[in-house]
Amino acid sequence: MHPSFLKAKIFATIALLILIVAFVFPIITFHGTLNKIHAGEEKDISPLTYKVWDFYNQGMYKSTTTPKEAHNNLQKMIDTSSELGVASLPIWAVSLEAPNYPKEAFPEGIPVFFHFDGFSGEVHEMNTINHYIGMDPMWRGGILEREIGAYALLFLVLFMIYFIAYDKKITAYPMLVPIVLPLLFIADYAYWLYWFGHNLHDWGAFNIKPFMPTVFGDGKVAQFVTHSYPTIGFYLIVAISLFSLLAFFSKMKALKETNS
Repeated sequence: MHPSFLKAKIFATIALLILIVAFVFPIITFHGTLNKIHAGEEKDISPLTYKVWDFYNQGMYKSTTTPKEAHNNLQKMIDTSSELGVASLPIWAVSLEAPNYPKEAFPEGIPVFFHFDGFSGEVHEMNTINHYIGMDPMWRGGILEREIGAYALLFLVLFMIYFIAYDKKITAYPMLVPIVLPLLFIADYAYWLYWFGHNLHDWGAFNIKPFMPTVFGDGKVAQFVTHSYPTIGFYLIVAISLFSLLAFFSKMKALKETNS
């Protein structure tokens, strides 16, 4: 085997493992769980789902209204009707600061975290703030993306497995998808921020002109100071992108040198 074929397989395997562990496994395991909870069908939640959510939520932000004894325990979160987020790792974090949200109560402002398959953090409070300025609740954005996200990631896993298993040129090009994954996320995230900021309603208590929310960095909306930054999940999809890029070029080099 050409050394570059071996390198391509190693780089692609690392990218694949990061994708599965950080995103695919928790997303698939937790898929549909929030709907079951809202429908009062907790008995239909598998024991594995409880274990996965408890594991992946270690150290993750919990709403200030969540009892401490319920932190990192899905069953107790359900029993106390606490605000639940999804199980996968968060990709982007947004927080708002305002005078009516004192630092003592909200030391991190009002934080919300965006995932491939949903949200976590102070989602209810953020929706209240959005309503205040005539903005739609967060669930209105990315509905299609959340619906097909699990299946899209499964197809991506399949593409990467084919890339690793077969040393053919046709199997190399699907690897371009994980390479551009960070850019795809940012583009989709920016689009929805634009959509929310330019589709304001007049039922808000405070009317403002259409605006573009800050995609990256610090900004200001009405009396709110905003912060928008990547978090652990984004750095992991950047790692996936880099390893995928190395795998792609390694395979193309091997194909060229072996005239495959």
